[in-house]
Amino acid sequence: MLTRLKISGFKSLFDVDVRFGPFTCIAGANGSGKSNFFDAIQFLSFLADGTLIESAHSVRDHKNKETGIHTLFHVKSNDTISFEADMITPKSATDDLGQKAEAISTFLTYKLVLKYAKDDENPKPLKIVKEELTRANKSKHLKFPHRAPAWEESVYFASKRMVPFISTTTDKNQFVIKLHQDGGSRGRPQKILAEFLPRTVLSTVDAANPTALAARREMQSWRLLQLEPSKLREPDRFHAEPAIQLDGSGLSRTLYHQAHFQNKGNPDRIYESVSQRMRELIDDITSVKVDKDETRQRYHIMAVNRDGETLPARSLSDGTLRFLALSTIEIDPDAEGVICLEEPENGIHPKRIPAILRLLQDIAVDAELKVDRDNPLRQVIVNTHSPVVVAQIPEDTLLVASLKKNIEGGKPFYHTHFNWLSDTWRSEIDPDTRALSLGDLIQLLDPVPADDECDEPKKKSKRTIDRSDVQLSLFG
Repeated sequence: MLTRLKISGFKSLFDVDVRFGPFTCIAGANGSGKSNFFDAIQFLSFLADGTLIESAHSVRDHKNKETGIHTLFHVKSNDTISFEADMITPKSATDDLGQKAEAISTFLTYKLVLKYAKDDENPKPLKIVKEELTRANKSKHLKFPHRAPAWEESVYFASKRMVPFISTTTDKNQFVIKLHQDGGSRGRPQKILAEFLPRTVLSTVDAANPTALAARREMQSWRLLQLEPSKLREPDRFHAEPAIQLDGSGLSRTLYHQAHFQNKGNPDRIYESVSQRMRELIDDITSVKVDKDETRQRYHIMAVNRDGETLPARSLSDGTLRFLALSTIEIDPDAEGVICLEEPENGIHPKRIPAILRLLQDIAVDAELKVDRDNPLRQVIVNTHSPVVVAQIPEDTLLVASLKKNIEGGKPFYHTHFNWLSDTWRSEIDPDTRALSLGDLIQLLDPVPADDECDEPKKKSKRTIDRSDVQLSLFG
């Protein structure tokens, strides 16, 4: 779980410092830089797995294009990108060889600084000048609303160790990265010269470094869902991995696995749970299940409409399939980590947007309850430019991205700026950052449809549209 992210020098993100809770909505106009924030999260995830160059080319706008790596750097970055991420990691992790390890701390801070080498002939234009992994301070940095001790005790564990897990020093004007054992001072750290590193040290760790491995696995689980209808429609092989991939492939295998193997022999209960979610959004769909084709060794999504007709996945709309994928993720206890999703309102009738927002918030971990198989440590971050979405989300989940113009040395430059609403938890812990002005909020909320669909029995959070200052301005 990502609780705080500081970025400087990446695309339009310059001196950005943002905190997160279980569910966050980043709103802003097209071109405001809100998608760049997702790219930064995805870049960090890639860096926990691949080389520096592979990771840079995996970022959007660099895939299958001749775009130079230098375009990842902000014009005022001095050819440097820095990241600082506070995260809650799993207590246990398994390395690439199947060896399990137990972390000694689960609330960590990861810092990474990259430098761009301007030499066009350089085959390694990205250099690591700093990499650190340290224990984070809970009292200072775990600030989003949560219930202690029930939730906190289920996710937070910290040893008394003060030695970093990864650190950077200099030796003869060269940067040296040290990988420390979890035993701290009892073992000598491994020293690596940063100049020749093709990848982060974190991306190489295994069960011999349990806490660093847990951080690596956590960062690898930060993903941007880009659900492709063609992939959602495809039948899956019997032995495919039971997990929905970034493009949506694996849907039928995952739903079948959850129904038949995770529910102790009662698949109908899982299918009904997913079908109930579908009925909240799709009037014409009454039930969903997976057909097991023994002859072709394939799983097929099947749905029944209100006329009793059975429909294959190819007959379902794109929006129906995306909603089914999200409903399947909700019931999957192994689908942990950070889920980023762009414009969830796409393909959805405005009247149904509250339903998909409820689903997305239910996918995220409930910070009022302990984390377990029924409440996995899962986080959802969405972005939007829809006033309908902004109006319906809880007010303390809203971040607003805007592009600001600054002048330095007589030359203008632009960078993405983030605001939040007054009288929310972010404004309380960061009073020096100006809260979003009422005028800007009203502009985001125009127009606003009524929400006559939200009839949940449990207590609701106050939505953005419910704020007294907004109500007075709109209707007073």
